[in-house]
Formats: sequence, C-alpha cells, structure tokens
Amino acid sequence: MTYEFIRLDIDSLILIKPKVFYDDRGFFMETYTKNEFYEHGIKEEFVQDNQSRSIKNAIRGLHFQFPPHSQAKLVRCIAGTIMDVVVDLREEKHSFGKHVKVMLSADNKHMLYIPEGFAHGFLVLSDYAEIMYKVTRFYNKESDSGIIWNDPDLGIDWGVKTPILSDKDRSWPKLADIKSKLR
Repeated sequence: MTYEFIRLDIDSLILIKPKVFYDDRGFFMETYTKNEFYEHGIKEEFVQDNQSRSIKNAIRGLHFQFPPHSQAKLVRCIAGTIMDVVVDLREEKHSFGKHVKVMLSADNKHMLYIPEGFAHGFLVLSDYAEIMYKVTRFYNKESDSGIIWNDPDLGIDWGVKTPILSDKDRSWPKLADIKSKLR
C-alpha cells in the first residue's frame, strides 16, 4: 500500500498520508496513483493542476465554484506549512456549515481530498508556503464564489486576527447570504 487513507469527521473528506522512501539522496513518494485512489472512493478525473505561493499570515479562501462547475480538489503543501480549512456546503448533510482543519506541510507530506460541495481555504503558518492542488473541473469565472473568512456563523478559529487577504477574499459574503444559491 502506497498511501494511508484516513476518513475525517465530515463525511467524504479524506486525509491521505503517502508512503515516503528516504535515503541519503533525499526522498521519493508517489503523489497520485489512480487505481489506489479509486479503491478508496476517489474516482474523479482530475483535469488541471494549480500551484500558489503565499506569505505568512495570508489566507486564501474560502473558495468554491457553483454547480455545474463545482470542483473536487486534491491539495498538498510542497513548501512550508498551512492550516487547511474546509467548510461543508452540502445542505442535505447534517454537517452543512461545519468545518474541518488539517495541517499540511512539506515535512508531513499529507494530502487532503475535498469532494465537490465544499468551500476551501488555508492560512500560511510558515514564512511562506507553496501548495499544489488538482481539480476536477476547469476554472469558470461565472461560477467562482466564496465565503468571507471570518463568517461568525462558521466559527473558524484561524489563529490570526489581521490576516493578509486579497480584495476579493475580503469581500466575499457570509454563508447565510448565499445559502439559497447552493441549491
């Protein structure tokens, strides 16, 4: 087995711990193996890879795309450390509006699988961080949306009072304001 697949508190979220092979040259690991992921319920086809670099205390998110352009994601941190945050937007689930936080770092090499129906964001904890993530649908500007990072109804403790935000991330609505559009 090349990976350990750990189901998280919210249904469908999976933390993936790859097997890492170290020697005096460095390390080697597989970051995606279709048949193993498929065996553990991750059956989507990924169509695009994205990479971002951000500085300490930057928050990116909470982002998602409205249907029919919703994206599943496979996220990993390749430099530094982030606190990854995922919010359930599936109204039919008892976990609607709840969130999960996981630490992803270049050191732990963990990955997070996020199915469609979730908003995603992260806080950079190190001096800088780079993340790479696969998505199952291409970016669609008209479907692009988000939720304000400090929505009091979500109760996310980011651990930072004045994060570095883009203008776009600073202006997202609260979840309650977009709930009717999620259907």
